Amino acid sequence: MKPGVVVALVVALLLGLMGSVYIVREGQVALVLNLGRVARTDIGPGLHFKVPLIESARVFDRRFMAAEFSPERYLTSERKDVSVDFAAVVLVSNAGDFYRSTNGNEEIAIDRLAPIIKDSLRNEINARTLTQLVSGNRGEMIEKQLPGINEGAANLGLRVIDIRFKQIDLPTDSDVIGQVYERMRAERLQVANRLRAEGEEQARIIRAEADRDRTVLLAEAERDAQKLRGEGDAEATRIYGAAANRDPSFFAFQRSLEAYRASFADGDAMIVLERNDPFLQYLRSDR
Repeated sequence: MKPGVVVALVVALLLGLMGSVYIVREGQVALVLNLGRVARTDIGPGLHFKVPLIESARVFDRRFMAAEFSPERYLTSERKDVSVDFAAVVLVSNAGDFYRSTNGNEEIAIDRLAPIIKDSLRNEINARTLTQLVSGNRGEMIEKQLPGINEGAANLGLRVIDIRFKQIDLPTDSDVIGQVYERMRAERLQVANRLRAEGEEQARIIRAEADRDRTVLLAEAERDAQKLRGEGDAEATRIYGAAANRDPSFFAFQRSLEAYRASFADGDAMIVLERNDPFLQYLRSDR
């Protein structure tokens, strides 16, 4: 046999061997197509063989993948419009169904999975109020809907592991935002009115206590003043009496001077008395 023929045979043998072997890595799943039709499916990791030129192998990633969906608008039980943004954790559960339904294209699979999830979530969201949707147990809601979602996802060869809400918004073109703001303003106004009323009540109490204390202090001060004036008058009377007893003529003279000072204090006073009136005794020139 000629050397060239031998080389050609060896090359053909190597090419045939290479075309009949394929490798499925850990975390992957494969199927074999025989002239375009699925012959074997869900082939696990390892080294596998196929018929060259007749069979071909398709390998898919079987690890968890995060599928993100465009936000969807729903109505709550209160007929309030909300926009829900969510993502799902998905894996390929059946390579054959996955290939038949999507031709092995992940983008097509996600597009076809989106309405299944959105329609299922719509039933739950429509049955809840906005408050329950925002602050309620979302995990319980998702767990309740996963079996039904996976029934539809099985036709795509997929299985949904979990669904997580990324964000819940009020659409900007919805009147819900205005209603929420109006309710917030009403609540804040109610709180402000309550605080204002409590403040006014406290102010009235403080003013009443201050007025009462003022009245008590003034009364006590007036009482003490009257007492001091009485004591002062008594002391003055005693002193005057003692002075009068000690020197009656000087006391009479002093009292007359005080009477003169009081009578002529303004400078315009006029007193008409008899010449011999005792009141003028200290004003006569013979004294």
